[in-house]
Amino acid sequence: MSKQQLSRNNKITHLIAEYLRIRARSTALCERLEVEDYTVQPIADVSPPKWHLGHTTWFFEEVILVKHMVDYSRYHQGYRTLFNSYYKSAGAHWLQSQRGELSRPTVSEIMSYRNYVDKQLVNFLSTAEVDSAILSLLEIGLHHEQQHQELLLMDIKYILGCNPLSPTYFESSLDNTHIETAPWRSFDEGMYEIGATDSSFAYDNEKPKHKSYNYAFAMSEQLVTNGEYLDFIQDGGYDRAELWLSLGWDWSNDNKIGHPLYWQKIDNEWYEFTLHGLMPLALNLPVTHISYFEADAFANWKGKRLPTEQELEVYLSASSDLERISNIKTQSAKSADIFHPTSSDMPFGQVWCWSKSHYSGYPGYKPYQGMLNEYNGKFMCNQFVLRGGCVATPSDHYRHSYRNFFAPHQRWMFSGIRLAKDI
Repeated sequence: MSKQQLSRNNKITHLIAEYLRIRARSTALCERLEVEDYTVQPIADVSPPKWHLGHTTWFFEEVILVKHMVDYSRYHQGYRTLFNSYYKSAGAHWLQSQRGELSRPTVSEIMSYRNYVDKQLVNFLSTAEVDSAILSLLEIGLHHEQQHQELLLMDIKYILGCNPLSPTYFESSLDNTHIETAPWRSFDEGMYEIGATDSSFAYDNEKPKHKSYNYAFAMSEQLVTNGEYLDFIQDGGYDRAELWLSLGWDWSNDNKIGHPLYWQKIDNEWYEFTLHGLMPLALNLPVTHISYFEADAFANWKGKRLPTEQELEVYLSASSDLERISNIKTQSAKSADIFHPTSSDMPFGQVWCWSKSHYSGYPGYKPYQGMLNEYNGKFMCNQFVLRGGCVATPSDHYRHSYRNFFAPHQRWMFSGIRLAKDI
């Protein structure tokens, strides 16, 4: 066997192991659910957990097996419609808002679907002449599944959070440790490089790497905490129109918004629903589940502003705490899963931070080709970019160039606030 063949075989073996590991993580996240939880869809933004398990399987089936495996037979013809999220080029798809209307396929049937596709894909990778283009699709598919692992936790939290019984997803206490750091980090005016390189995986919307001119700015080293946000509320922040964008003011009033999602006032005391259960509001933990409208109003109240996404990437890339945070996340993974932010002093990995930047393509942006052309580019309208990852983001899926994006009213994701100012 030549060195080239040996290298290729080793790469295939590694990818198969990664595939099975990541696929197992998705089902493991659902093991704490009851079967009744799998089909619930309280709002259109939230997908039932069983749909996530089906859709991530559909992705590998449609993108790789159907197109590249000779004589492949779909597990179920109807699944190509039910589990297609929004890919028009892949044919018809079931409406997102109606995913919770279907009792069938059952959870056990979806698990059988996952097992079928897993066996077929592993066999394909092990026996076929798989070229670099297929391996690239596989890599995208693995990161796509990790995206859905984060979405799963977001959606599970919303499903359980709508229940007046406040069911607990995972029994575990939260660490309220707070470490004081320097309040601001300053950055000089000048040209900075933004975006991902080709040396490791990144989505098409993170490329190409390009130059961005930034004026001098400072970034807060601390995420905005629950206590700070409570001060905003008690100062009448939700009643002061001058702090709000016009659309945000209408949204807040039309929907009677007066506090972050998952906050509850019980016997005149504030509580927060978490995946670890309903808990007294911890004032020193990062505020989370905040809309862009709320983040912008809070920044105005503080006399500061939200950072641009370029400023956030510069700040994240300059962080000296990479090793410390990596070690913390590794230790957490070895012990108990933590599904709620526990520290406001980390530069990333706690909450996705809103930027003031509209989501659009970088200069020279080139979307994926083929069906995956629809992966990111079609959403570059009426959305804002968030940076920094969150507690639900798999650690090996995150990178500082990662561009998350949501509509300004959405807040069921783990979103928070890091302030910036001009200097």
